[in-house]
Amino acid sequence: MDNFAGGTAVPETELDAAELEVPARILPVAELHLHIEGTLQPELIFALAERNGIALPYAGLDELRERYEFTDLQSFLDLYYANMAVLQTEQDFADMTRAYLERAAAAGVRHAEIMMDPQAHLSRGIPLSTCVNGVASVLATSQEEFGISTLLIAAFLRDLSEESALEVLDGLLAMNAPIAAIGLDSAEVGNPPSKFERLYAKAREAGLRLTAHAGEEGPASYIIEALDILGVERIDHGIRCMDDPDLVERLVDARIPLTVCPLSNVRLRAVDTLAVHPLPAMLAAGLNVSVNSDDPAYFGGYVDDNFAQLGAVFELSDFDKARLAANSIHSSFASEERKAELLDELNGGDVAHA
Repeated sequence: MDNFAGGTAVPETELDAAELEVPARILPVAELHLHIEGTLQPELIFALAERNGIALPYAGLDELRERYEFTDLQSFLDLYYANMAVLQTEQDFADMTRAYLERAAAAGVRHAEIMMDPQAHLSRGIPLSTCVNGVASVLATSQEEFGISTLLIAAFLRDLSEESALEVLDGLLAMNAPIAAIGLDSAEVGNPPSKFERLYAKAREAGLRLTAHAGEEGPASYIIEALDILGVERIDHGIRCMDDPDLVERLVDARIPLTVCPLSNVRLRAVDTLAVHPLPAMLAAGLNVSVNSDDPAYFGGYVDDNFAQLGAVFELSDFDKARLAANSIHSSFASEERKAELLDELNGGDVAHA
């Protein structure tokens, strides 16, 4: 592969017959939109329930999987929060994190910025230290064990009060939790970013990076609020920007990253089918989009699954796939040195075969 402006990889223009028979390469990517609680696979849910003596309201794996047909974001959130009941100890959080990293490594993830919902665990009586330390204990050695550099993002539930979020942020700062950024997730409609202006001001003062979910089910105006009121550097989802041409122009000019989650958008009915997903139009418009898995245990796929299905539906070119991978690396909160390593790998280094 050759480089073009910005360091993004460009595929060779000609492929001979022998090259066409080589399996598709797994590109090194950064995963920027991943909720660690959303990686709880059904098998692990049952294993943790047994370990902790928790009676699940499902007769077995098949009954649980049957509930993975969602009508909207809220129907998913109801199951998502219910399944968290199995997370009781630091070891539970560590096992969940380790399982994700093992699967992510096989998907080509080389850097992951992992969101965790501390409020969802505190409301269940789980101490802040238990959930933070359990996840962080695995992230501390993620590069050595899995070849994945990692950062931890504390995500706040937008359907709760800002006072609750501020209290939890104070707790995280007091314990010197190893968080690099804050985010905003959960039920979007009716909970605009402006609700959390003080939270983001405090996080900024503490030197944390800033991102927020906006423009998934909520309107394009929520993206504008997240930028102008919260001062975020990155938008999670952001697909509703396509409803506002002026906003698209602004996002393109500023190269604001949009962490798009195609399979998630389909499963939550934010779009009807993958075939009508706006990702190709977003790429064509010059938006800085990346592909992410969101809550892969619930939405039918990890990053490689998202790329595979996008490729099958839209016939994405190697150029487009490489551009998406490069966007993810450039848009990460990783160090410049780590970004350079990953871009070197993308631009012709040792890329694993599928």
